[in-house]
Amino acid sequence: MKLTTLAALAALTSCAGSAQATEFEFWYGNTGNVETAILAQCAAFNAAQSADKVTCVGQGSYEASMQKAIAAYRSGKTPALIQFFDAGTLDLILSDAVIPVQDVLPDVDWSSYIAGARSYYETSTGELYSQPYNASTLLFYTNKTQLEAAGVTETPKTWQDIIVAAGKLKEAGNACPYVTNGEPWSMFEQFSARHGLPIASEHNGYAGLDAEYVFNTTFFAQHLQNLVDWRKQGLVKLPSDIQAGNYTAAFNAGECAMMENSSGSYTGSAQAFAGKYELTVSLTPMYEGYERHNTLVGGASIYIMKGHDDAEIAAAKGFLNFLRQPEQQLFMTANTGYVPVTNDVLDALAASPDANDPKYATAALGIESMNEPGTDDTRGIRLGFYVQFRTIFIEETQKAFNGEKTVKAALDDAKSRGDELLRRFEQTYQGVQLP
Repeated sequence: MKLTTLAALAALTSCAGSAQATEFEFWYGNTGNVETAILAQCAAFNAAQSADKVTCVGQGSYEASMQKAIAAYRSGKTPALIQFFDAGTLDLILSDAVIPVQDVLPDVDWSSYIAGARSYYETSTGELYSQPYNASTLLFYTNKTQLEAAGVTETPKTWQDIIVAAGKLKEAGNACPYVTNGEPWSMFEQFSARHGLPIASEHNGYAGLDAEYVFNTTFFAQHLQNLVDWRKQGLVKLPSDIQAGNYTAAFNAGECAMMENSSGSYTGSAQAFAGKYELTVSLTPMYEGYERHNTLVGGASIYIMKGHDDAEIAAAKGFLNFLRQPEQQLFMTANTGYVPVTNDVLDALAASPDANDPKYATAALGIESMNEPGTDDTRGIRLGFYVQFRTIFIEETQKAFNGEKTVKAALDDAKSRGDELLRRFEQTYQGVQLP
């Protein structure tokens, strides 16, 4: 089966056919090529059967969708389904606004979901609260053309390799050997997970609301110090250091030669490189001496919201079943770079004539990365007010990069400010038992 937009629109004609005729809404928070793919899937579902109709409503961003969902819940006018991003998981689980997806769809084999995607959205006892959807994880991108011109013939696999390659690139005249956005999801959270490092006590909050941040005492502190030092040497750049001002744009334009970025950026990079450079995408680098663990899922999942009758819930279930099909997951991968979320997708891809098409480059890599051995500290992040903490993290680490504070002082202050948020969150939900 050739997985094109046309095929996606015609796929799975029997899906959800037995549901009662009804209309329901699905809110999402993406724009650009991801929004285009989501709307194509919504159209495909409506074209595949006549019993139900989904209306898919864009909210502009994950954060905007989160705020609008709160307002909708208070007014009693929620959508049946809402796409919610990773950092807001705990807020939504404790909101009493959603129904665990595993309760609504008990017959689904939820164990088929890749470990790194499932664990982020499940309870401490293993019950899945939402259905992973547009899943991303962190991958390593290189401009192979530029690396080879600088004498680097193998893709770096460790941080030690990256700095050696960066030195050669700099000597060859490349002003931006490696670029990072300096943001927590890529530079901090994914780094900690794959190196098996805790971000906070209580297994990153899964074991209780009394967690406190510990990242300032882990090997991440040394990594940040390395990045600060490498930036001074001209080997690592931040967005403020480059012409494009945006690290993805700088890599796609050939200004920078290496970066870690979401799997969801693959399609854009591949399109930008076409006819100009050769692109490589691989697992993210490790420090020598550390065992690789699973990376975390990024992107978002879909929750079932309370306040809807049985007919709407039945229709919403049909849509979730539709999106779970391997053909639909591969459609999302091919058009966005997001990673499939169930293990059976690779079998479907292997049977497809498009199996070796570069547009599926992130599928096996992303699944491999999130299926690496996990620990209690790599399940995910279950910390209150975590969206606000990400802002604090950026503020403090930028002070370290700019020389306004030492790395130790910046991380200690980020920990202190973050702990204040955790205590406020704990007070808000005093007496509540984490599910």
